Amino acid sequence: MLTRRHTLTLAAAGLAAALATPAFAQDWKAKFPELVFAVVPAENASGVTERYAPFAAYLTKELGVKVTVRVANDYAAVIEGQRAGNIHIGEYGPSSYVRAWTVSNGGVEPFATLRAFDGSTGYYSVAYAKKDTAGAKLEDFKGKNLCLVDPNSTSGNNVPLYSMAKMSIEPDKFFGKIVNAGSHENAVMAVQQGTCEIGFNWWNSEEDSNLSRMANKNMVKKDDFKIVFKSDKIPGSPYAMLSSMPAELKTAISKAFFDMQTKDKAAFDKLSDGKSPGFAPMKHEDYNVTIELQKFVDDLRKKRS
Repeated sequence: MLTRRHTLTLAAAGLAAALATPAFAQDWKAKFPELVFAVVPAENASGVTERYAPFAAYLTKELGVKVTVRVANDYAAVIEGQRAGNIHIGEYGPSSYVRAWTVSNGGVEPFATLRAFDGSTGYYSVAYAKKDTAGAKLEDFKGKNLCLVDPNSTSGNNVPLYSMAKMSIEPDKFFGKIVNAGSHENAVMAVQQGTCEIGFNWWNSEEDSNLSRMANKNMVKKDDFKIVFKSDKIPGSPYAMLSSMPAELKTAISKAFFDMQTKDKAAFDKLSDGKSPGFAPMKHEDYNVTIELQKFVDDLRKKRS
């Protein structure tokens, strides 16, 4: 039976526990009972679910609120969702992040990117052709069909356009047809099936690329393709969160990301194909070069319209 002294002792313990839990933590959890994380798939729906479900479960456990993964149709949907405040965390390429930052007047901020296998940050845009196709470089494919990716894709669209401009290649005149494949996976399949002779894609290394990921799932054979173009290094693809969220929440999200490699290695390896040693911190200034790239692409589109 509880005596008055026991009751007072328990009450005091409860008060101490309440004081030990910062009020701001309760405040942001009340305001954000669910966080939405949005991703644009570079692979089929089942592959996205397999890759991101453990990630969402880990974040839910670490943050103490439900984290829901939303698979967007394209980068524009993620950009608009963050601009409207409906998406709290978004996974971007550098160009789509800059677009989101611009249209939201700085309403999103990058905080992390996956490191490459060697610990570095950044990746490349490459152009694939079938191995048995004549031609060793991009300039050899005049009059052939070209596959690009989502208009907001850095490696699949914007860097290719910028790089071709520096090579004095006007895609509309140089290639027989330009196809918007939509996703990186679709671009590879289009080259495989002969819809396009050239297809742009992202690439970290021979063992870490969209092509190697597809090959590991027996969708294609890696040896059936060759690289006929490789760009300069691109800043790492950022994870970005809403700038307007409470500082405590943003700190908690960032900490959960950087702790993931040690706290839930299985989920982290699923996310990164087991080919990354962890996350690297990123800030807006890291994408200054991408802002210049985006301006070029926007100016190019205005000339075409």
